[in-house]
Amino acid sequence: MNPVVKETIERCRQAGLRRTKALEELISTLLESARPMTLTELATSKRLTEQCDKATVFRLLQRLAEHSVVRRLGLHERAAYFTLLVPGKHSDYLICTSCGSIEPIKAPCPVHQLEDEIREKTGFRNLYHELEFFGVCPKCA
Repeated sequence: MNPVVKETIERCRQAGLRRTKALEELISTLLESARPMTLTELATSKRLTEQCDKATVFRLLQRLAEHSVVRRLGLHERAAYFTLLVPGKHSDYLICTSCGSIEPIKAPCPVHQLEDEIREKTGFRNLYHELEFFGVCPKCA
């Protein structure tokens, strides 16, 4: 089993979630995905179709989001996308306000330096940020 999957499952157990095959497969699917995935994409993925139904995937995602194991992305009136939150790994996203597509930003995050400064000045611990940029993608423009 992938070490990141193991660590994530341990975080889930510490949060009081039961370790199930569906949980393991959901975490593995999100980890292997190059981009955030929708509930439908996850529920119909090879790994999860044999493990559970769409309602179970939805409930798992809700619990994982409540415990900051996954991040929910997207516009509220459109399908939500989910991505695994891995300590020490960070992604920022571009979200199209027209079609709702989401893609990771392939550039250094400009906020890390500001985050360090805020941490030093305020004394906040475990400080993190989630950065999303909204606009119209080239296909919709």
